[in-house]
Amino acid sequence: MAIDVVWFKRDLRTRDHAPLLSSSLSGRPVLCLFMLEEERFKLNDTSPIHINWELDCAIELSKNLKKIGLEMHFHVGNAEEIFDEINKIYGIERLLSHEETGNSWSYERDKKISKWCDSNNIIWQEYPNNGVVRRLKNRDFWKKERDSRMRIPLNEPPLFSNCVLFKGNIPRMEDLGFANSVLTDWPKPGEEAAMERLNEFLDRDSKRYSQSISSPILSIKHGSRLSPYFTAGALSMRRVVQKTNEKINFIKMNKTAIEGHSSWIRSLSSFRRRLAWRCHFIQKLEMGPDLDLVAQNPMIEKNMDRVLHIDRFEKWANGNTGWPFFDACMRQLNTTGWINFRMRAMMMSCASYNLWLPWRETGEHLARLFLDYEPGIHWSQVGMQSGTTGINTIRAYSMTKQGKDHDPNGEYIRKWVPELSMVPTDYIHEPWKMPEKIQKSIMCQIGKDYPEPILNEIESRKEGIKKSYSARKGDDVKKISQRILKKHGSRSKPRKRASSKSTTTQKKLF
Repeated sequence: MAIDVVWFKRDLRTRDHAPLLSSSLSGRPVLCLFMLEEERFKLNDTSPIHINWELDCAIELSKNLKKIGLEMHFHVGNAEEIFDEINKIYGIERLLSHEETGNSWSYERDKKISKWCDSNNIIWQEYPNNGVVRRLKNRDFWKKERDSRMRIPLNEPPLFSNCVLFKGNIPRMEDLGFANSVLTDWPKPGEEAAMERLNEFLDRDSKRYSQSISSPILSIKHGSRLSPYFTAGALSMRRVVQKTNEKINFIKMNKTAIEGHSSWIRSLSSFRRRLAWRCHFIQKLEMGPDLDLVAQNPMIEKNMDRVLHIDRFEKWANGNTGWPFFDACMRQLNTTGWINFRMRAMMMSCASYNLWLPWRETGEHLARLFLDYEPGIHWSQVGMQSGTTGINTIRAYSMTKQGKDHDPNGEYIRKWVPELSMVPTDYIHEPWKMPEKIQKSIMCQIGKDYPEPILNEIESRKEGIKKSYSARKGDDVKKISQRILKKHGSRSKPRKRASSKSTTTQKKLF
């Protein structure tokens, strides 16, 4: 018999799933496939928490598939070999999947599968996913296409009467050679949990989104916390955009009965813009699939000549730099797998300018820590925050200023850096300035119980900025930056003719 295979990758949902909808119309038996690829386990940007989260979401998806008459087939191994085995047993007529914009490894994997399909006379139909548009040469018409796609009506999962039964076992983390995640605040996995969180955010927590998103404390409550679900594809971007629009319109129509309606609308509008910027940055990776391997402007990277200083790297990675607010943020990330975007930018800024560490190794480390690791956003932001694009303003954060702005009384620092729990508020952001008498009285000696600053923050940041601007000099560097801007630069309207000058201000997602 000939079957359709629906290949679930990072689209672990039944709603708004074009491959599922297409397979329901063919009349052929359907095999739903989820693969855990062993080659991926060895990648520098992959960690067990990513595998654990995707497996958890796939297991929840398998329950939803049963409700519509399908079964998920779980396989572990090499993608081409798995497809070979399925084809020999059943005979594949069509392979259906969403387009994936992942890292350089998944890009090369997909090219191999495309060749395999061609050699076996199998039709591989890929469907657009979210706001990413394939085969664009520049950004002239991207926004129009993305916005049009967001208006396509939502669809519920179709029903099936003919599926290929799964006779194997669902793999466990220990079967894959991993321990289960020990992260705290592990989100409830799956499509239903994602829908529940979306509704909670739109109906309640989004009211203070704009005022809270930059704070590592307040963003836990008032941020959307949808990013892990986006990463696994448990929610479609289109659904979130349309539900956000519905909420905004509801508030406008009932504003006389809703206290603080103007502020709430501003918050939801801000959230909607960030959804658009999410698509924008993933589009960068779609148009440059090696952003995780090569700097956007290699000449700038060469001129910077950054070196992996192991001692600095380890102190940065473990939150032992001696800069309290930074250390608190890094320890939160290590413990929970999540921190807000502004602090992610600060982490990369610290590595790039204060510590002068190379972007790729620090970027890979952060990727392994983020439960919601999204290659398109991550590597675009790593390039921006490390100063290697040549088209973005150098943005070097002051860790001390960020701490004073977002944690003025030091409660957040005291929570995540318990060594400093007894430090008076006057010194909490710069404990090395505490008199020796106070250090002894609270049993917190700087250099013993908590490290001295790894470097002078102000001087190291100034030096890093100076080196970064120097690395941008030269006609060869500028020519490459102009090409990058033409290809990746954001713009709301098509350009009338090619230009080396920016027509808009490049924004930051962080």
